[in-house]
Amino acid sequence: MLVLNLSCRQDHHFEGWFGSAADFEAQQGRGLVSCPVCGASEVQRLPSAPRLNVSHLRGPAPAQAAAPQAGGEPRLRQLRQAALQAVQQLLDKTEDVGERFAEEARRIHYGESEERGIRGQASADEARELAEEGIAVLPLPLPPKEPLH
Repeated sequence: MLVLNLSCRQDHHFEGWFGSAADFEAQQGRGLVSCPVCGASEVQRLPSAPRLNVSHLRGPAPAQAAAPQAGGEPRLRQLRQAALQAVQQLLDKTEDVGERFAEEARRIHYGESEERGIRGQASADEARELAEEGIAVLPLPLPPKEPLH
């Protein structure tokens, strides 16, 4: 399959799919290639990066990957599990200071409060101000405490 970028005289750009370059030339010569916007049959081929179908060169897929299991591929399930474990460790090893996050991060940074891992909420402005003060913060999307459905 050959995918070509094409254009008509009115500068409408579109794609055409052909079996080969010879297929395109033959169809164009018979007036079968036309602009889908205005119907013009004077169409020119534009430069484009080649799209090659090379899947047949990869060889057979491993047996494990050939049969997906419920919940996705085994490797994908392992990655999901590892991510959930990392989130759980983060929750277990940090203190939730809620909306006092920016204030508490400053207190820890300036030695006014004991050093410890904290998490909580901060606005974009608060996070930017903390970064400007040299206080490293990292936004983390945490899963909801209750299921969404």
